[in-house]
Amino acid sequence: MAQVVELTEAASFQVKEMMRHNEEEGAFLRVAVKGGGCSGLTYGMGFEKEHGPEDDVLEQFGLQILVAKEDAPILNGTVVDYKQSLMGGGFTIENPNAIASCGCGTSFRTAKKAGTPENC
Repeated sequence: MAQVVELTEAASFQVKEMMRHNEEEGAFLRVAVKGGGCSGLTYGMGFEKEHGPEDDVLEQFGLQILVAKEDAPILNGTVVDYKQSLMGGGFTIENPNAIASCGCGTSFRTAKKAGTPENC
C-alpha cells in the first residue's frame, strides 16, 4: 500500500542535512496543508519534537514524517522530491489531488477542497 506522502531518497537526504544543520536530529518532519495562496491551499513543511493523537506517523529512509489526519485525504499520493540545478536546489511537490495551481507554484486546490484564496 502506498504512503499518504512519499519522500524520495534525494528529499530525505536533504531533510536529514537540514535537521543536522539546525540541530533538529530526532525531530519529526511535518508535511501539512494550510489555507491561503492564490488558489486557496498551500503546503507547509517543518520540524516538530512531538506528535499528537490527530497525526499519522510515517517512516521513510529513516525519517519520521507527520501528517495530520485531516490533511491525509488532500495529500494522499503526494511525492516530495529535492532537485538540484545550477541555480540552486529546492523541494518539489507532486500532488495527484491538485486540480489547479497558481503561477507561483506554491498554491493549489483540489476538487473537494478549495481552501481560502488570498492575493499573491
